[in-house]
Amino acid sequence: MTLVPDAESFKRLVDGTTRGPGPSLARLALSCLAAPYGLAVACRNAAYDCGLLPVSRAAVPVISIGNLTLGGTGKTPLVAWTAALLARHGRRPAIVSRGYGAAPGERSDEAAELAILLPGVPHVADRDRVAAVARATALGADAVVLDDGFQHRRLARDLDIVAVDATDPFGRGRLFPRGLLREPLRGIARARAVVLTRASSIEIADRVAIHDALSAASRGAALAWAEADHRPVGLRDAGGATRPLADLRGRRVFAFAGIGNPAAFRGSLAALGAEVVAFRPLPDHHAYTAADLESLAREAAAARAELAVTTLKDLVKIRRPTLDGLPLAALEIAIDIMGGAEAVERLVLRAVAGRAAVGAGP
Repeated sequence: MTLVPDAESFKRLVDGTTRGPGPSLARLALSCLAAPYGLAVACRNAAYDCGLLPVSRAAVPVISIGNLTLGGTGKTPLVAWTAALLARHGRRPAIVSRGYGAAPGERSDEAAELAILLPGVPHVADRDRVAAVARATALGADAVVLDDGFQHRRLARDLDIVAVDATDPFGRGRLFPRGLLREPLRGIARARAVVLTRASSIEIADRVAIHDALSAASRGAALAWAEADHRPVGLRDAGGATRPLADLRGRRVFAFAGIGNPAAFRGSLAALGAEVVAFRPLPDHHAYTAADLESLAREAAAARAELAVTTLKDLVKIRRPTLDGLPLAALEIAIDIMGGAEAVERLVLRAVAGRAAVGAGP
């Protein structure tokens, strides 16, 4: 059985790595499609900027975590960090998301992952984020963390935090579908803070270049800047049991991941001392079938793997302790803000405190 092609193939196509007449024609076609997409994005943003499209303001403060690009920038650990920060300061946060890829009545993979990371924080998923915030408020939330909300402008927010992946900060420099940008870089002017994720993956000079490019794109808007890494904290199996990272060292590992940046996941395993004998990247939000799992088990067996490792986002969908007898675990990741955490924390706490003061009245 052949699994669905992964996002890495698309990335190689749009950045020109894949060569030949066919890929060249495909890039030309994607450029033609990107032009109307860009026009639609520009018109929509202009309509919100001018007040032609209505904006709904929630009864509670809204902190949005988003990005400028498609694919994995590390938003989920940053959402968890923000919600945990609010909870530590006496707030009752809820997380609101679109629920991408979830069937009606079911949780999305991010929601299931966040339920493990933040068991006491409610998560409301709905394509209508305005309705979702109202439901979260009815559940007792006094602050909302909006997951992947930067382009969802119908819902007003008290603070926009944008995650930027250091390994691919500008989505190959082109708008979707010719590249991975959801909107032009100048959209960063709407944000108040930028968190550069996977920052240690690149040199300091490259981090400075990214900072300077975003500062220029922000057209003078003040941006708090923080740099963060995704730090592995342990292994977790489908039953919730945890194991130390040391269990990976020297082990023959078969790895697979259906996330936006599977290469970063593979790199994390290698850095922890695992011998990655085979690796299968899958499309982001991949919905696993029984046939998929059989195919993965065969590949792991052919590689003589001792352990199968995936992401927590994938494990919550598979919900199996093994791949045909091979132990299966997820690499659990937390965000570690190395510099600038205090500035971002102040913005978050001021945003919720400011709304509370306004709502309190005389």
